[in-house]
Amino acid sequence: MVSLADALVRQLLEGRHIAALATENPDGSIHMVAVWYWFDGAHVFVTTSSRSRKARNVQSRQKATLMIDSRDPAASCGVSLAGAARVLTGDSSAKPRAAIHGKYLSAAALADSRVGPVFAAFDDIAIQIEPTSVISWDMRELDRQFFGGAIESHPTYLLPLQF
Repeated sequence: MVSLADALVRQLLEGRHIAALATENPDGSIHMVAVWYWFDGAHVFVTTSSRSRKARNVQSRQKATLMIDSRDPAASCGVSLAGAARVLTGDSSAKPRAAIHGKYLSAAALADSRVGPVFAAFDDIAIQIEPTSVISWDMRELDRQFFGGAIESHPTYLLPLQF
C-alpha cells in the first residue's frame, strides 16, 4: 500500500482532476458522484450543498471513498482514498470551499456575479475525508513490468477515450 507522501499520489491530489466520491446510502447501496476536490496535505475536501445526498450520507455514516483517475489512456494512473468523513459547516468550511472554487474556477468566473456567488451559495458545506487507506495505480509501470513496454512503444494499442 502507498501513502499520501507517494509522488504519484501527491501529483494526483494536487492536480486539477474530476474525482468520484462514493458514500453509503441508507439502504446500503453506494451513491457515487463526480466532484471537485482540494488536498491540504493531510485531508481531502469536497464542497457541496448541505441538501445533497452525499452530505446526508456522510452525516449518517461517517465514511467515504474518493477516486481520482488521470483519464489519460497513454499514461493512465489514479488513486483511491478511503477513510473517515465528516461534514464541515460555517466558518470551518470556508477555507476548503474557497480553495476548491479557486482551484477549478478562473478569477474571472469567481468575479462574475452570475457565477461566483452562485457557487458560493450552492456549495454551503465541505466534506472532509481523513484517508486511512490509499491505493494507487499506474498503467505505465504495469506496462513496463508485465508487457515489456509494448503499450508505450505502440501508442495505438490503447484506444482514445471519447468525450
